[in-house]
Amino acid sequence: MATVQFVGRTDELKALEGLYAKDRFQLAVIYGRRRVGKTALISRFCEGKRALMFTAREQSDTENLRDFSQIVYSFFNFPQTTGIFGNWQDALDFVAHQAKLDRTQPFVFVFDEFPYAAQSQKSLPSTLQIAIDHQFADTNVTMILCGSNEGFMESEVLGSKSPLYGRRNAQIQLQPFDLFDAVQLMPGNASWEDRINYYAALGGTPYYLLQLNDGDTYAQNLERLCYTTSGILYSEPEMLMRQELREPAMYNSLLNAIGAGRNTPTLIGDQVGIERTSVSGYLRTLESLGIVERKVPFGQNPSTSKKGLWRFKDPFFAYWYRFVGPTTGLIERGLSRSAATHGTQGGAFTTFVGQQFEEMCMQWIVRQCRAGRMDFLPTEIGKWWGNDPVAREQTDIDIVMADSINERMLLGECKWRNSVNETEAIATLKARAGLVKSHYAKRFMLFTKHPVNATLRDQADGDESLMLVDAEHMFFGFLQPAVTFSSR
Repeated sequence: MATVQFVGRTDELKALEGLYAKDRFQLAVIYGRRRVGKTALISRFCEGKRALMFTAREQSDTENLRDFSQIVYSFFNFPQTTGIFGNWQDALDFVAHQAKLDRTQPFVFVFDEFPYAAQSQKSLPSTLQIAIDHQFADTNVTMILCGSNEGFMESEVLGSKSPLYGRRNAQIQLQPFDLFDAVQLMPGNASWEDRINYYAALGGTPYYLLQLNDGDTYAQNLERLCYTTSGILYSEPEMLMRQELREPAMYNSLLNAIGAGRNTPTLIGDQVGIERTSVSGYLRTLESLGIVERKVPFGQNPSTSKKGLWRFKDPFFAYWYRFVGPTTGLIERGLSRSAATHGTQGGAFTTFVGQQFEEMCMQWIVRQCRAGRMDFLPTEIGKWWGNDPVAREQTDIDIVMADSINERMLLGECKWRNSVNETEAIATLKARAGLVKSHYAKRFMLFTKHPVNATLRDQADGDESLMLVDAEHMFFGFLQPAVTFSSR
């Protein structure tokens, strides 16, 4: 199995260290989907610091107070026989009082899975707000509220109607890794193509990537994790549904529909058998959990566009509901190998990876821009789809990025195929440029699975409006000279 290591999160650690360096009370809110690495980030930050760390559980308020009491007494070296706090006000006041006794000894106070405690005791956010305003304000405690329920954290902790509104000094919505951080958790012997495949199937969730065995091939790893009844990811999405949602069966049906290619509330509702209006509410809940997202064509207002399409935001959920979920019958009948073969090779799998490859290409561009290797500032990112009046057909453009500061635009095409007519692909991309209405200077990028032929490469070298990138180059080409787009 891959060696456990801490990867990335440089900006997040810098933000937390900045809070800790201040000689006064600070509150940070950290939230994100399960398995995304919140605990690892907090543990890394707390290394070498005094840290009072409490994780609430999905249990009664009395039980959470009991657990909190034990941890607090242990941290401050009080005997465990001291007794259980009668309520959260007493508990929080006690912590603040101890902090005031010696301000030369700052510490981090982590309240993990805060939503569990707050759902068991509805008054907890108000109680915490009072403690912050009247007790912790005179301490140099760095408090971290952490939670996996993104919807709850945004509404009940960060939202304008929350008692805690305006108290935080920083908020971090922890996202899965992009491809280029994720590869650091993949088997060291994985080829560049396997890296693409791993990310397409597992995404950037650290917990999933850490389950990979160095000695296994891509297909062997996926079969072991997803296509056996004992596999750790075999029922992962369904388990998360049961943990987070009150109607897991309904949400699972909705995700099955999206996995089958239904992407509007009407189409999803038709497959599931419920009204379109009901579907929208369920989808918003899934969106709050970071599982799905609604996309509109580049340049359109998400609030008013009628062309919005729903899709999986997380690659693993997309993969599971496209390949694993539909084959559970085969798996449970002992035909795991057949199910795994379908989900790791063949036309359907290649098409799926191609769809995920588009997002990886966008990540590559953003990485290049952040590193100063491209003279471009992406202020808006997306893709475009709609009617081509000249060709009289529906079409799309895989990547559309705008730099509103310098009035430039990138249009990109992504081809995850072994054989591509690159000249035709470039011509088609340029022909579609007019479909995106903008006066910005437009430049073009073609991403391919394999390097283009030498002749086309030479032609591109003389064309300042065109850039060619192959998948292997995405991993090993970071040391290339800066790319500058002409203003012509």
